[in-house]
Amino acid sequence: MSRIMTQEDQKLLDLLKPGSVVYVGGACAEPQGILELIEAQGGQLHDIHYIQQPLGVVNKRDLSRLTRDSTHRTFFMTPFLRDGLKEGRVEFVPMHMRTIFDYLAQTTIDVALLQAARDVNGQLRFAPNVDYVDAVLQSADHLVIEENTSYLAPIGTPLVDLSRVDLLLKIDSKKPLVPVVETDEVSEKIGRLIATLIQDGDCLQTGIGAVPAAILANLNECNDLGFHGGLMDDGVMALIRQGNINGKRKNIDTSKHVLGMALGSEELLTWLSSDPLSQHVIFRSADYTHESTIIRQLDNFVSINSAVEIDLMGQVNAEVAAGRQISGTGGSVDFMRSAKASRGGRSIVAMSSTARRGTVSRIVAQVGVVTALRTDVDIVVTEFGIAELRNESLQSRAEKLISIAHPDFRDELIAAG
Repeated sequence: MSRIMTQEDQKLLDLLKPGSVVYVGGACAEPQGILELIEAQGGQLHDIHYIQQPLGVVNKRDLSRLTRDSTHRTFFMTPFLRDGLKEGRVEFVPMHMRTIFDYLAQTTIDVALLQAARDVNGQLRFAPNVDYVDAVLQSADHLVIEENTSYLAPIGTPLVDLSRVDLLLKIDSKKPLVPVVETDEVSEKIGRLIATLIQDGDCLQTGIGAVPAAILANLNECNDLGFHGGLMDDGVMALIRQGNINGKRKNIDTSKHVLGMALGSEELLTWLSSDPLSQHVIFRSADYTHESTIIRQLDNFVSINSAVEIDLMGQVNAEVAAGRQISGTGGSVDFMRSAKASRGGRSIVAMSSTARRGTVSRIVAQVGVVTALRTDVDIVVTEFGIAELRNESLQSRAEKLISIAHPDFRDELIAAG
């Protein structure tokens, strides 16, 4: 994106003083035009301490490389940050999303760089990811907004208080889109199995990827489902359109669909900006979407998350593979524990039985890194079946998990158990 420097651009660069702590919106709220401007002029900037929780399918920068002698603090790893982590420019902090919100609210942030867009009525609203927006608005000394003119904002995202904004830069940046995930035979099997665990009136939380997409695609026969989670995708939109998700039985936020971000296609982005049904989609920050005292008020809250591996006690590793940090804790544990606090709630871990083209079992004798405790998980599902772990002894847990492992690894697991 070519851009002629303006006075407003220079004001932004003047704000980025040596030693500044700079928060950058993540996922589909990344102000990519502003980052390109900083990158182009980065030679005159140095010693900036960036904070961002990126998502690898959207955020493809190591921010520590934008300016000289800088760092990037992150709560979630992506392939683009690996070299920086090795070289000491990237700082990975393991932290649950609900806790990250409080951390950011209490941290001194010199400058916050966020994205926004106009809605159908011409009002400026935040981009379709507000996970930490409320926290950053509390703690940032200066607020810089990139007004992305390439799309219409969802009508359910919060309005930008222009009196709070130091700089507003209009930039025709990329639309905040994520390709729709294709399901495969394994994910479809898992999706069908999990669909048997979902009852009419349940309130769902799901992630993004092939398995969540397959789960949602198999819920066409369910009625009066609710939704409360960190994110929605095209699969959630489809169920809202069909009436399967309507939120009518939710104890709070009745008939509303609460989430922190929307990740999906241009069809999803357009629907969120203009369809009357999308008025029921409400974007909230992580102190609401991931807050246990909120979620426990929702009966039959079903948390569905993925894992890298799970051991025979039920401990979950959701962030480290082959000794390498590949993601982060995210919000999975927040939702797992909230599901246990919900009347009728269930915590489900869904994953394929193997990795690396079938050469490695995802069910192992013992995980190396524990993301979720053995007490956090109720049900585990692979393409080979369903293991109900709640109220089960250690011996019973091991037997149930071995029964849904890939057959090629069961003898090995029995010997280890």
